[in-house]
Amino acid sequence: MTTPSAWKPRTPIRWGILGCGDVTEVKSGPGFQKAAGSQLVAVMRRNAALAEDYARRHGVPKWYSDAAALIRDPEVDAVYIATPPGLHLEHALQVCAAGKPAYVEKPMARNAAECDQMIAAFARAQLPLFVAYYRRAQPRFLKVKELLDTGAIGQVTGIRYHYTEPKHRAAATELPWRLDAAHAGGGLFLDLGSHTLDLLDFFFGPLADVSGHAANLASPYAVEDTLAMSFRTAAGVPGAASWNFAGATREDLFQFIGTAGRLSLPNFSPDPIRLETTSGIQESAISPKGATPFTALETNSGIQEFDIPNPPHVAQPLIQTVTDALRGVASCPSTGESARRTSRVMDQVLDSYYGGRADAFWSRPHTWPGRRA
Repeated sequence: MTTPSAWKPRTPIRWGILGCGDVTEVKSGPGFQKAAGSQLVAVMRRNAALAEDYARRHGVPKWYSDAAALIRDPEVDAVYIATPPGLHLEHALQVCAAGKPAYVEKPMARNAAECDQMIAAFARAQLPLFVAYYRRAQPRFLKVKELLDTGAIGQVTGIRYHYTEPKHRAAATELPWRLDAAHAGGGLFLDLGSHTLDLLDFFFGPLADVSGHAANLASPYAVEDTLAMSFRTAAGVPGAASWNFAGATREDLFQFIGTAGRLSLPNFSPDPIRLETTSGIQESAISPKGATPFTALETNSGIQEFDIPNPPHVAQPLIQTVTDALRGVASCPSTGESARRTSRVMDQVLDSYYGGRADAFWSRPHTWPGRRA
């Protein structure tokens, strides 16, 4: 690994968290305490009482109600930015100006233009920049990549993904920040769809020929509630994906179709990965030397399931890779550059809804062509 010259590897990495809200309670926060070579030394939240409560409950030595104070703390080596996306750029630039690496919650920013500003600043400062697409390091999705890469379904020839959830029943007043474009950069597509798109990038490389359409068909809020897109992978494999946040039921399914089988799994639940082949299971294809440990459940000839539970703190495996990268002993698979690609794809799908995504579109909702009257 080549370490940027402005950052000198050290152990342990002493972390500070900006925005110790719900996402940090179980998913990510404890991971900074449990990862090898890592310590969580400070947390910040604008509500001082909540920041103090979090620090007390999680055994964190320091707490702040001011972001700048945590960033300036000389005992904080690196900062996890877990505030809403509308603050990511501002906070990342402050962390960069303080000469510290940043690990930014996903999505990286409200649009790719903000991602570009972050990447440019950290590049000039020769500082590392990572993004919390934690699925890239989860055992379950590493197994999927392994199966795809080792030809368990033959040559991949098609990709499908569909998600449905009844989020159209939200109250029109006091909407959560994830449904406010000024805070989120769009609707739930930014929050949930970004995971799917980043996984596709992880499995197949950058997506190309992206096209799509978004609409608000049944929801009281201004941002989109339904989307459909098509794309192709670097190898030319065509794919399609859709998200419906105004459906009566909940559906969540990836399908990868190949010349010798099909791989199916949900994105957001730990249900088993299902491998179906046309000629039975080939042990050499699914269990190469050094493969990710798993529990294989035989069903019938040509069908096998891999039950790989999520870790207690789902972000901890990726936090370990970030910590290892900062210590100079390994690399991290989720960087500003890879996360920027996902933001760019989302911009392409949402562009017509918002009448462009390169500017501060959240400040001009009256101009959004897709907004319901």
